[in-house]
Amino acid sequence: MSLYPSLEDMKVGQMVQSQLKDAQPFNPRAKNNIDDSDKKPSGLAMHQAGMAVPVYPSLTDYMGLDITNKTLTLNLPDYPDLSVQKTYDMSLTSFNSMVAPLSGQSVGLKRAHVSNGIRELILCKDKDGKVGVRVASINSGVFVSLVAKGSPAEMGGLRFGDQVLQVNGNNVAGYSTEQVHKLFKKAPINGISVVVRDRPFERTVTLHKDSAGYVGFQFKKGEVISLVKDSSASRNGLLTQHQLLEVDGQNVVGLKDKEVTAIIENAESPLTVTIIPTQLYEQITK
Repeated sequence: MSLYPSLEDMKVGQMVQSQLKDAQPFNPRAKNNIDDSDKKPSGLAMHQAGMAVPVYPSLTDYMGLDITNKTLTLNLPDYPDLSVQKTYDMSLTSFNSMVAPLSGQSVGLKRAHVSNGIRELILCKDKDGKVGVRVASINSGVFVSLVAKGSPAEMGGLRFGDQVLQVNGNNVAGYSTEQVHKLFKKAPINGISVVVRDRPFERTVTLHKDSAGYVGFQFKKGEVISLVKDSSASRNGLLTQHQLLEVDGQNVVGLKDKEVTAIIENAESPLTVTIIPTQLYEQITK
């Protein structure tokens, strides 16, 4: 069963698969061993002779999206050369094996990916002796509540919402906020080992702009407050009472609404937003 980053990717992928299935050349010689040299060439032979019919006759304006041949060419392989076994090779993203005929070339989708996996970061301190991170203790867990811009924590890959599991070999489950901050304060300047689980409370939603450049949701103070009916936001399961954390992997926590709006407007389609339930966001940031 194939996975897709967006409903639009799924619909286009299914249409392509259906057209590919219908376009599979039939070779009666293989079945009946009949000489058909005088018959019309197969669909594959017609394509090779420069007589191919367009494979995507109805995808140029699908679900309010501007789907161009260039987009499909970049994200889908050269189908006439495909064997049956390669049918599902449509832009498989390397990080999660999702089929993405529309979103496969999206840099933002790759940057925003939430794995929920565990990773180790090696951090250092700046000239002021700071790592540039604040944490919050919630339900016996420790979570990153702030990553200072341009800090060693940001450059090392720490992100808002990461769950801190260890600091220099110390398991921090059950630690208070103050205890974890003390571990960072007492740590050496270089070689600070931090083990985290990648953003366990967050998820990403990939959205496609319509012909007017809208994705279909409104927000206030960073919180999604309403969805536009039949928009990409509503089709792909974006929820209200969720806080925007990133747009195409760019942190927007703490930015004014007009600044976030500008980032969304300037982002290429498709774009990916990272969200977290507002209740959890408020717990982490209070």
